[in-house]
Amino acid sequence: MIAMMAAPTLVHLSAVDLVIIAFYFLLVLAIGFYLKRFAKTGEDFFLAGREMTAWVAGLAFVSANLGSLELLGWAGSAYQYGILAAHWYWIGAIPAMVFLGIVMMPFYYISKTHSVPGYLQLRYGSEASGLSAITFAVMTILMSGVNMYAMAVVMKVVLGWDINFSIWVSSLTVGVYVAAGGLFSAIFNEVLQFFLIWFGALLIPILGMIETGGWHGMVARIHQDFPGQEFTHMWAPMRSFADNPMGIHWTGIVFGLGAVQAMGYWTTDFLVVQRVLSAKDMRSAKMAPIIGSFFKMAVPLIVILPGLLGRAVLPMHLVPASDLQPGQHSFNEVLPLMLGRYCGPGLLGLGITALVAGFMAGMAGNVSAFATVWTYDIYRPFIRKTATDQHYVAMGRWCTLIGLIVSIGTAYLVMNFASIMDYVQALFGFFIAPLFGTVLLGMLWKRVTRAAGFWGLLAGTLSSVGMFTLMKLDRSWVSVFALSPRAQGLAQDMYQALWSCVTCVVVTVLVTLVTKPKPDRELKGLVYALTEVPREEHASWLHKPVVWGAVALVVLVVLQIIFW
Repeated sequence: MIAMMAAPTLVHLSAVDLVIIAFYFLLVLAIGFYLKRFAKTGEDFFLAGREMTAWVAGLAFVSANLGSLELLGWAGSAYQYGILAAHWYWIGAIPAMVFLGIVMMPFYYISKTHSVPGYLQLRYGSEASGLSAITFAVMTILMSGVNMYAMAVVMKVVLGWDINFSIWVSSLTVGVYVAAGGLFSAIFNEVLQFFLIWFGALLIPILGMIETGGWHGMVARIHQDFPGQEFTHMWAPMRSFADNPMGIHWTGIVFGLGAVQAMGYWTTDFLVVQRVLSAKDMRSAKMAPIIGSFFKMAVPLIVILPGLLGRAVLPMHLVPASDLQPGQHSFNEVLPLMLGRYCGPGLLGLGITALVAGFMAGMAGNVSAFATVWTYDIYRPFIRKTATDQHYVAMGRWCTLIGLIVSIGTAYLVMNFASIMDYVQALFGFFIAPLFGTVLLGMLWKRVTRAAGFWGLLAGTLSSVGMFTLMKLDRSWVSVFALSPRAQGLAQDMYQALWSCVTCVVVTVLVTLVTKPKPDRELKGLVYALTEVPREEHASWLHKPVVWGAVALVVLVVLQIIFW
């Protein structure tokens, strides 16, 4: 209840700040209504007419994952766990983005599917598709609520606004421009927001590094203020569960995060895949996530570094949100606290606008993805199979607004969790990790059957929910599933994802062995061995996606060595 009342302001907005924020809101709405004229058909509204270049689709791909949730959540996690949080941007993103571009995009693009559930419909049938569509719709609504809560935290800490007012004003603005322009509107605003977020959010790391005297000065301050705790190395402290603040072993990062959670998110979460499906041709669709991977590697500058700087410069020690007492601040509030520390008139308006842009990007991605999955994968196949294209576009617009209103209610659920990212990664473990197993087996093994796809996905999802529930009800289960009683929230989520994916794969294989597969002729274009994938034989090596994918992986390895 304390969080729902107006909070004291840390800073005050000047007239210049208010003008910057108001101008941004008006610009977003103007773009949405201008692009409405280009969103007349279902292909336009839901896939932006498949006319995006690789660079535009790649920027939107990254921007859809760079909302206020990312800015606030990972800055808070960096304060809580140190530079270990950067794993979610490097080992937890780059290999998966390259894999999506090189291996999985051809299947999505060739099949002309509107969504991941749409691919499952073609590969497995309505049972697996319906289950994945329902779980994805639930996840996007819950994720929308997280974005709303994240933005409300900013308004509470920096501006002292009532949390209800900030949630409703910002969310309704997103709803209007996405309902008007569909994915066209969302993508163009996401590209605009990408640059705005970078321009505004870079203020904190630049000014923070000046104050601390650079990287070495920041590290020295952290070691002085928090002796005996390792916050500034990525791999060295993971030799044992006791050596790092997350309570995780390197196996949890490599297998739970890198091999399952990240692969599942970047290759099967329709929120991000939808952006790449908007590319104008096959090569652009393959290049988009690879281009995005280079931008992704730099994002820790504006989300992880501010959290580390918070350890070095903030006069107060932040606490978990679940332990918050009056007068204290939680991990989730480190970014707005840093914003209030460094930004004066004008700069503060720019910083707030960057966070508003991040909120807009995250909300827009969730509501547009929800509208598409509901319309194409639930409403059309199960409720009204024969209707005009205009009817489905109208349904997409209406369910955008309805989904937005429902997600406002879910925003209040987040207040019961210790931190934003613990909540988000638990959601991914429920829905994304088992889905990855189902999709990957379907693409790479033609023997997998219709029944196996459904039962494997269901078993993986239920096992994940079961593990999460057991660990929350009885702490002794943490040692069983997360392999150590020291495991904190994010560590638990990684092992939960790993075991749920393993469960999905095992059940899928067992059911496949006792059921009859589809004939090969029905699987062309859906299974790797039966699909003729276009090659870039006539393109120079500089224009081949596989070359740039290899470059991205080399840069990733260099970063791991630098911050070992």
